[in-house]
Amino acid sequence: MHKFNPLAATLIITAATAAVGAVCFIRPEMALATIIVYLSTIIFLPILLAILAWTQKNKTSSLIKPEVAENLNTEMIIWSDDFSYVFINKKLRTLLGISENEANKKPAVWKAFGINAPDSKGFEKIVGSKSYETRFKNADGTITSIAWSTSLVKKSKKKCLYLSTGFNLTEIKKMKVNLASANDFFNSSMELAEIGIIISTDGKKYIASSELIRMLGLKNNSISLGDFRALVHPNDRIAFDSAIKSCSSEIKSIEMRIKSADSGYHWYSYRYKSIKGTENTLPLFGGALLDSTQEHEKDALIERLAYIDEVTEIANRNKLMNAGQEIYDTCRLLNYSYWIIVLDIDRFHIINDTCGYTNGNFVLRNFAHILYKFVTPGGLAARISGDNFALILRDYGSDELPVRTVKSIQDEFSKLAVDELSSINLSCSAGYSRMPEDGDSFLEVIEHAEFALKSSGGSQSSISGYESSMHDSIIVRSELEKSLALALDNNELSLFYQPKIELSTGRLMGVEALIRWIKPDGTIVSPDDFVPIAERSHLIGRISEFVLNEGCRQNVLWQKMGFPKIVMSINFTSTDFYQTDLKEKVFEALAKTGLDPRWLEVELTESLALNDIDFAVSQMNKLRELGVKLAMDDFGTGYSSLSYLQTLPITLLKLDRSFITDIEHDNIAYEIVSAVIRIAKSKKIETIAEGIENSVQESILRMAGCDYAQGFLYGKPMPPEKLQQFFEQNLNGFNKIR
Repeated sequence: MHKFNPLAATLIITAATAAVGAVCFIRPEMALATIIVYLSTIIFLPILLAILAWTQKNKTSSLIKPEVAENLNTEMIIWSDDFSYVFINKKLRTLLGISENEANKKPAVWKAFGINAPDSKGFEKIVGSKSYETRFKNADGTITSIAWSTSLVKKSKKKCLYLSTGFNLTEIKKMKVNLASANDFFNSSMELAEIGIIISTDGKKYIASSELIRMLGLKNNSISLGDFRALVHPNDRIAFDSAIKSCSSEIKSIEMRIKSADSGYHWYSYRYKSIKGTENTLPLFGGALLDSTQEHEKDALIERLAYIDEVTEIANRNKLMNAGQEIYDTCRLLNYSYWIIVLDIDRFHIINDTCGYTNGNFVLRNFAHILYKFVTPGGLAARISGDNFALILRDYGSDELPVRTVKSIQDEFSKLAVDELSSINLSCSAGYSRMPEDGDSFLEVIEHAEFALKSSGGSQSSISGYESSMHDSIIVRSELEKSLALALDNNELSLFYQPKIELSTGRLMGVEALIRWIKPDGTIVSPDDFVPIAERSHLIGRISEFVLNEGCRQNVLWQKMGFPKIVMSINFTSTDFYQTDLKEKVFEALAKTGLDPRWLEVELTESLALNDIDFAVSQMNKLRELGVKLAMDDFGTGYSSLSYLQTLPITLLKLDRSFITDIEHDNIAYEIVSAVIRIAKSKKIETIAEGIENSVQESILRMAGCDYAQGFLYGKPMPPEKLQQFFEQNLNGFNKIR
């Protein structure tokens, strides 16, 4: 027999410890069994080594002296394979409830090893097994579990001597039962509460609880980050990415939709946090998932009232502002980029006024549905106000995306012009900006998109991107709008009048009323500067009402002053003309001022009259019923045909100045003017030429048969007192041909 070497034993123990630690780390499910075997070995090995050392020292002894094992604090049996020698130490005798005299008998060994009768195969298992577990009833009636480790101590030709050392598993068994019960209780609690747990140590692979496996229909408890992210609804993945990116030791919560076991998306409330690793522990990230689908369905009604537009059934401004700021914050956090497009339906008030609110709502709903087709993952479509909408699109690197998208929307929108809307030119304009580059908040970014929309100056189907220079011009217009509103309140607006002359007699037959804004310091603001702003801000209604009433009042005043009766011409914008109560407003102005309707003329532009021909004819007929004259301004500059002269109930056709400027040199212009005059006369419509600046033009038009003339040759627009002087200075010449 070799001598016992303590150094070698120490090295063996160290290596074994390292091996056990590695097994526990790699295979955590085997940790408990591994530790039990390891502890048994650690306990048994010193005892065995001590006995071996003692026997080496006392070579003369034929058998092991039991005094070595008697008082050791572990169960121990020294026995020969023929049971001619049996020794059971005090620790085991106490458990078995036997005396020292009974300890050397076979039944005691059989009981300790859990064998009911002599069984050679049973003893072979004990000797051949590194750890042989047995159970027996001890002296107080309780069950004891022991794992036996048996080693060969001495072998001769006739028999073998064995040392069996026990490791009491009773308390560990109880602990295991308790742990299993606790684990069952935990899993049952999670199942009853329908809460799933997901945890990761490296941010790449997640471990799911049994309840989460059931909820999501997972194949096993391990799932990669990419596979789990794929289960998240596309519109909620940005929020999920933000949660991972911004995770901290504080508990946070998000709501997201995840594809579940029934293959449908369920809403989940995800509460999560991270735990930093230490020298002895790995970092953890994860949290709890609670199915909140029912709560979301209950909240849907409330959210619908708060965040859904009733007419279009898409998001309203409240939803837009909340979601927009969340998207903006995500852009900052994850370095994403989005486009915000603000769209306006061109001349929507005309649709409401001419086709009714039912058709107006039809247009709004279908426009919203068109927008919704272009929403990208994580984006949104919303109705901001009456005919204003917004679209949020993910920026994938194409600067042409906003323009391309708006053009597609315009194309689809124009196709809605059928049936009752067939006479309407359906179009929209748009302005866009990029976030987060174009503002320090979502509110600022959307304001800049609105700046871009307004920068078009109200032109139809325009598409404009935000530029920083727009801000100053918008501010100027905004200030001008505020000043214009104050000017109306402070009576700073007034009318100037330009004479109209009858070519055959040279007499003054009428005037055109033109709006002017004269500030207190005497500065005159051009109508070209403030009228477009008035049209966009809806101040135009107040201005038109002023022009109508003041023009009628002034004409009556001149008549009372004894001046010849003349026709007062006023201009209506599309906003005015397409109001359903236009006839009532004109009648009220005539009644209030006492002006005879035949001395009032309403001028309409060609494009305005032909925008909705059926409604235009209806409005004109209503005005003609009052006895008011109707003039078409700028005829020939648009897209009309002469056939409309027979359709429209006009009394006067106004030839545009572009035909008059070179009429003495341009034979084609002369032929066009002559032809239009002849056709108008055949329809019993009078004609007037504007922009006459010299007597040659006047002479040509008189010979062509034109009825009236207007231009600087006769007088520029002038205030009422100047026109009174014009009356007085030219009274004698009114009946004389020039």
